Amino acid sequence: MPAKSRFTRLDAFTKTVEDARIRTTSGGIVTIASLLIVMYLVWGEWSDYRRIIVHPELIVDKGRGEKMEIHLNISFPKIPCELLTLDVMDVSGEQQTGVKHGIQKVQLAASNLGGMPIDVRSLDLHADEPASHLDPSYCGECYGPPAPSTASKPGCCQTCEEVREAYAAVSWAFGKGEGVEQCQREHYSEKLEAQRDQGCRVQGGFRVNKVIGNFHVAPGRSFSNGMMHVHDLNNYRDPSQGSHTFTHTIHHLRFGPQLPDDVTKRVGGKTLGWTNHHLNPLDNTQQHTDDAMYNYMYFLKVVSTSYYPLGWKSQISSADQGDSSDLVSIGQHGLGQDGSLETHQYSVTSHKRSLQGGSDSQEGHKERLHASGGIPGVFFSYDISPMKVINREERTKTFTGFLTGVCAVIGGTLTVAAAIDRAFYEGSTRMKKLHQR
Repeated sequence: MPAKSRFTRLDAFTKTVEDARIRTTSGGIVTIASLLIVMYLVWGEWSDYRRIIVHPELIVDKGRGEKMEIHLNISFPKIPCELLTLDVMDVSGEQQTGVKHGIQKVQLAASNLGGMPIDVRSLDLHADEPASHLDPSYCGECYGPPAPSTASKPGCCQTCEEVREAYAAVSWAFGKGEGVEQCQREHYSEKLEAQRDQGCRVQGGFRVNKVIGNFHVAPGRSFSNGMMHVHDLNNYRDPSQGSHTFTHTIHHLRFGPQLPDDVTKRVGGKTLGWTNHHLNPLDNTQQHTDDAMYNYMYFLKVVSTSYYPLGWKSQISSADQGDSSDLVSIGQHGLGQDGSLETHQYSVTSHKRSLQGGSDSQEGHKERLHASGGIPGVFFSYDISPMKVINREERTKTFTGFLTGVCAVIGGTLTVAAAIDRAFYEGSTRMKKLHQR
């Protein structure tokens, strides 16, 4: 028996001879329509295969020894830059007092003059006043306390800033520097007087440990008094310096790098409403008060959030990333060369109170009492969530799934088209028989 005839009985596609085939007009129309439908559905399958979605996952954050960056842009229209201090501290015991690196202050004109920017400089208030013009043998007096360890000349206080640092180191109030030769030479009190009606915008970024902590913007130089963190409020409360308050506008506050606009457009649609506004709910927050002794507190719950592009593969562990984070410049931490993004989103609740104490009787809550005392300013207390959100780019289907869909489209469409054509043919045949009778 020939080899080719062994499979004859298995042929599921029986053939008809050419003379037994009948071609009809309706069949041609159905064929053209089915081909158009097949092309349309195959294009839909291709578009669906090319479509990228973001698949969210929730896992336990197992990172150790990590750092994170905090970026802020806050305007204070009724307090000058000379009086503002940014401090950071966390539960590990690490403190950053008078943060300067990565932070700028922008002097703002008085509110009645439009509040426009006047000057931009580092938060190092006396960075533009080196003591290089002094006699090499000059050794400035520190007026009581020992010279600070950061003094430009060991054992001496060459500038007004170094005298202020020396006073802060022993928890002494400084005031306007009356009787301090360095401050008189640098016209420190005159600068305070010139800025008393100005505002200030604090902007920039700094790096912190990824543990529970807080940072705040408060008046005066900060120092530790025993177990307490205090600020020198003499100049802030001086009536001759004008009426200062902590009315403020939070233009921007985020933890980690900003979500790129192209990513926002891709993942901020109907499938996942993940936008920068959702990441940073404090953006464009405004608070107003006429009370100089007023305290604003924001309590934030920070959640680690990762974004992995299509085809991303892990190249570095979380522990390694924590060890190398100090080598990355501020603003670049969390940005992967492969397009990945390690950032954070947060939720927030807020509270405000007068430091003079009292109740909320004016708001209809006589039973709600506030403790007196504290430091005026804007305080941010953040807690780290143990969970982590991973947003991973994926295709809606694999290439095998795409081929399967194409086969299903072709087979299904042609089957339905054959049934429709058969119905037309049988119908027209029966109608002809009825007319012949």
